[in-house]
Amino acid sequence: MAYDKFTTLTTTAVPLPIENVDTDQIIPARFLKATERVGFGDNLFRDWRYNSDNTPKEDFVLNNPKYNGKILIGGKNFGSGSSREHAAWAVYDYGFRCVVSSFFADIFKNNALNNGLLPITVSESFLASIFGLGKEATLSVCLEDQTITIDAKGAIETFEINAYKKTCLLNGYDDIDYLLSNKVAIENFEKNRK
Repeated sequence: MAYDKFTTLTTTAVPLPIENVDTDQIIPARFLKATERVGFGDNLFRDWRYNSDNTPKEDFVLNNPKYNGKILIGGKNFGSGSSREHAAWAVYDYGFRCVVSSFFADIFKNNALNNGLLPITVSESFLASIFGLGKEATLSVCLEDQTITIDAKGAIETFEINAYKKTCLLNGYDDIDYLLSNKVAIENFEKNRK
């Protein structure tokens, strides 16, 4: 199993109401030297989180202990810029399992899905409702039903996801794991070929 299985997630969220967040802001290029997926969370939003002397910026949301949870709420056009897969690695490695926005750059969205991170596209009005919540409010995401709920309000919105990627997330599979899960069926197909 390559990633945590994603079924239902109920958690508080971390609001980042900034539009046009690009991959260089998510993980600056100077931290792309590693080829493994671990350790990138330490530098997630590095230039927004830390001063030049490496002290935390008190006003940045990830440095505020009042905000935590496994859902990152981003402004419109999250993940634009370069195609670096490291951006999805950094978000996942930090501990987020889901990112919510009203629009994702296609490459970031695909990289997220390939790396165990669920990107959920919601309407502008639903996103505004989430940003209006208090720090203790929870969201519930049900991947099986493809719904996201603002628990205190009972407001629900559905989201789209590719069926193959949904299967992978539900089972914690990457592409190789998915193929291995079908090994017997593949072997039987090969045996029965004429």
